[in-house]
Amino acid sequence: MMPTFASHLDALGQWRADTDAKLASLARFAREHDLLDEASAEWFEAMRHRLSGEKLMVAFVAEFSRGKSELINAIFFSDKGRRMMPASAGRTTMCPVELGYDEQDPVGLSLLPIDTRLEVASLADYRQQPKAWTWIALDLSDPDGMAASLGEVMRTRLVSPEHAALLGFWDESRPQENPPLQPNGQVEVPVWRHARINLPHPLLKRGLVVLDTPGLNAIGTEPELTLGLLPQAHATVFILGADTGVTKSDLAIWRDHLSGPALARFVALNKIDSLLDPLSTAEQVEQVITRQCDSVAQTLDIPVSHVFPISARQALAARLSGDASGLTDSRLEAFEHALSEGLLPRRRENLGQAAAQGAQQFHQQLTRSFGEKRRLYADQLHELRSVRGKSGTKVKLMLQRVQVEATDFEQCTARLQAMRSVHARMMRNALQDLTADRLRQEVDVLQQVLGGSWLPLGAKKSFIELCGRLRALIEQAQQRNDEIHAMLVASFAKLNAEFGFSLVGDVPLDVRKYAEDLNLIERNYVQYLGLSQAFRLAQPGFQEQFRRMLISRLRVVFETVSNDIELWNKTASAQVDTQLRERRRNFKRRYESLDRIQSASNELDTRLQEVHALDERVLLLQTRLGGLVDELLQQAQPSASATVASAVPALTLDLSLVLPIEIEQSTQGA
Repeated sequence: MMPTFASHLDALGQWRADTDAKLASLARFAREHDLLDEASAEWFEAMRHRLSGEKLMVAFVAEFSRGKSELINAIFFSDKGRRMMPASAGRTTMCPVELGYDEQDPVGLSLLPIDTRLEVASLADYRQQPKAWTWIALDLSDPDGMAASLGEVMRTRLVSPEHAALLGFWDESRPQENPPLQPNGQVEVPVWRHARINLPHPLLKRGLVVLDTPGLNAIGTEPELTLGLLPQAHATVFILGADTGVTKSDLAIWRDHLSGPALARFVALNKIDSLLDPLSTAEQVEQVITRQCDSVAQTLDIPVSHVFPISARQALAARLSGDASGLTDSRLEAFEHALSEGLLPRRRENLGQAAAQGAQQFHQQLTRSFGEKRRLYADQLHELRSVRGKSGTKVKLMLQRVQVEATDFEQCTARLQAMRSVHARMMRNALQDLTADRLRQEVDVLQQVLGGSWLPLGAKKSFIELCGRLRALIEQAQQRNDEIHAMLVASFAKLNAEFGFSLVGDVPLDVRKYAEDLNLIERNYVQYLGLSQAFRLAQPGFQEQFRRMLISRLRVVFETVSNDIELWNKTASAQVDTQLRERRRNFKRRYESLDRIQSASNELDTRLQEVHALDERVLLLQTRLGGLVDELLQQAQPSASATVASAVPALTLDLSLVLPIEIEQSTQGA
């Protein structure tokens, strides 16, 4: 059998765990040897959190009765021995459902009542209010009981058309989209607005989040689903019926909500088993399936290679019974393989690249630090050897010279303080337009347009202008950080020349790449701000949800830009503190060595041996660091390991001698 999506995802999870272990080893080594500054510690923490905590969301979207829940069961839950998500004829899942796992939360089903739509709070707000949700425990040892509990997502109730309109399920101006009236004049609506299932399934524990979205009404009436969860999904799977092809409501979902860009988009043409005809040959049935795939691809304007004919019901039954032939006939494995190959390698590549780039930068930073230490040790060894055979008066003069050099060096503190003051002011300027308050000010301009008319036809234009202003703010932050980089390079050059530092200006930061995130938000929102949504957008409650969701999405981008700028500046300035501290330690070591030699004639050889041992230890640390970074690069990006391998000296030293103690302890104990 072909590898399943589950096996591919499991392999990605194992790779993430192995890469995290290599990062942990590198961070532990640096911490044990006092090599970890604040900026580097923040990067290690953020990268490890990203590897272990970043979620991978796959959204399944379909109108009712397309077999969506059955497909989710076949791909993810066939190991449970029965259906987990409700799947039967007619409407089943009535509200959006998120399947994921957070070990901080209890195992169970959380349900948000539909009447919360009458409030202005968004789903994001309610996620922070556990008491607003109805919670149902799930017993992992009882699959039947779990399935019964999960059936709660099917519950509906009858309300008046007026109340349905308030909830977003009834629109007198668009009668063709309204649900049918019941004999008593009422309308059927879901009991729940949103459901979250927290389940320690192996795939969910690996970071997978499955989003199950039921029908056009559920998608079109929930701003966070339309503008938040669906655009953020790493892959979207649109399920159609092989017997019906693309219906009018299917096409409405695709055009209004799914035709924008996504990391990976797939169309599953489900229920191909319904096309089997005892009066037709296998070749004729295959021709019908091929024609349906071609028709779907043409209607949705996508390559036919992105359309996969499958039978989810047949696949689930085959996996539950161990029927390899039936699984082959269902064609699910080809779809799973395409889903895996279109999604997982890119996630691994992105994570691996981030880990490799950070590790290489950390390695370069410490290599410079090691080089500076070895240079100072070499100077000290030269000084100590020059004392051989010198009188006490000569040694006293050398002591005085060390004191003079230390005093002259301390004059750099005024220069450093001035540089830090300028640096802090420039960094505040770079960050001032990336705050949440500034973001709200910009969004308020759009809100004025939305609130200025009962039919905000200018919303689309205003939103495009908003995105243009936000891109300009990111460009402005980029230019200001470039000015910081130029200032630091010039200041470092002067400090190196006048005070013997070996400061290096780091590679300039690039935050322009986050403008692409704004472009993605713009593309997703623009298709939502068209004329077809104008009536809904004119509703005050919907406007407030829209505004909150928009600010939430944009805040993520701006906070990321701001955090990157802060971390880059911390890293750039951290080497100043490191080298300043090391130079002061070196002056102290030199003075103590000469003072001891002046007091006792047999101290010279001892001090020479100690300094030589310190130098050798630094060399050992540098070698061990290079080995750890190389292991991380081989794990994260195999092709990147050669970069570090060529930079690490080929030494034949016993690395077991590198003990987890601070270098300075050797001097303190002497």
